[in-house]
Amino acid sequence: MANTPPGWYPDPSQPARQRYFDGNQWTEHVSDPAPQPQAPAHPQGAVPHQQAPRQEPSPLEQAAELNVSRPDDPSRIQQQVQHQAGVQPQGAAGGGTLFTEPVLVINQKAKLIELNNEYAVFNQQGQQLASVVQVGQSAAKKVVRFLGNYDQFFTHKLEIRDGHGQVLLRVTRPAKLMKSRVIVERGDGSPVGEIVQENVFGRINFSMQVNGQEYGKIVGENWRAWNFAIVDHTKTEVARITKTFEGVAKMVFTTADNYVLQIHRQLPDPLMSLVVASALTVDTALKQDGG
Repeated sequence: MANTPPGWYPDPSQPARQRYFDGNQWTEHVSDPAPQPQAPAHPQGAVPHQQAPRQEPSPLEQAAELNVSRPDDPSRIQQQVQHQAGVQPQGAAGGGTLFTEPVLVINQKAKLIELNNEYAVFNQQGQQLASVVQVGQSAAKKVVRFLGNYDQFFTHKLEIRDGHGQVLLRVTRPAKLMKSRVIVERGDGSPVGEIVQENVFGRINFSMQVNGQEYGKIVGENWRAWNFAIVDHTKTEVARITKTFEGVAKMVFTTADNYVLQIHRQLPDPLMSLVVASALTVDTALKQDGG
């Protein structure tokens, strides 16, 4: 395995299963193959679109929807990963969950006016792993958002849900004036940590903290705050966020943004959960308020 990049590969002792290689040695993380279904079924970890939890939009939300929607085409997801983000296909597929895949694609639903933030999370093959919905908004708050750009003065609460509607993570950005602070919790409400914006001008940085201790940083690579390197407490890069371009019309007429999150190796929690929440943090803290 000399010079082999980190990733999921056939287990030397049991080739039918996948084992994670961290670049130096085999780890204890394994992924057993799913049993073969008797009838066609969605791949493990994929979200059946017809079962994704979704409330019927109100007339106000329908008026804000973009007229032309982009289908979740796996080939377009793969193109987004390989050609726009420059991430080459991994040697083997990940574990099929939000916390085991080496590449996550976070695409925001395009709307003319953002009243209720929604995202879909895919793996690099284009299979949907999770959905992200905004919760806790009153009708009055939606009316205010419809009338103008006041997002920074509101608290935003997002839930990351699996295909069965189970909440995996909660991401909350309290109202702000200048710098954002994002609170990350597990699905049961127990705390994970915080992602705190450190500066307003220049290359934007965030500190990932647990109980006041810094576990890592999200470091902007340029003043436009498009791409970010994620480093651990030793300043070693463990992941990377790349903002991808989805066309002039979407960029000009909507606040929707798409991201590719490449995770270089399997990380321990709580760092893994903070990394998974990082792209949503960047979008909620920086891009939504700028729309």
